[in-house]
Amino acid sequence: MGKFKVFKSTVNQQYFFRFNASNGEQILSSEMYTTKQNCYNGIAAVKSRAPYDSAYLRIDNPLDYRFNMISTNYQVIARSSEGYTTKVNRENAIGVVKNEAPTAPIEDLS
Repeated sequence: MGKFKVFKSTVNQQYFFRFNASNGEQILSSEMYTTKQNCYNGIAAVKSRAPYDSAYLRIDNPLDYRFNMISTNYQVIARSSEGYTTKVNRENAIGVVKNEAPTAPIEDLS
């Protein structure tokens, strides 16, 4: 099972989260949030949107393939933590988020 991890930046004291797959691979990184509650709200949005293909904005660059997770009003909630060398690898990562994120626990490391 994947896991969300909440962090607090030592630079600007803002909160952010990452989503790691069950194999430990970091798949998503969030935007920065001014409060911990807003960070948790971002995680809740990822959990609720994860199963829906419309939640993933796929980005094809000349060097790699990425994706953003977007809200219903098209705001970026989180970004893929890496660029993938193939579309298939990107789709596999999205599949992991779809399958593991909705029930993933949260580890607060802030």
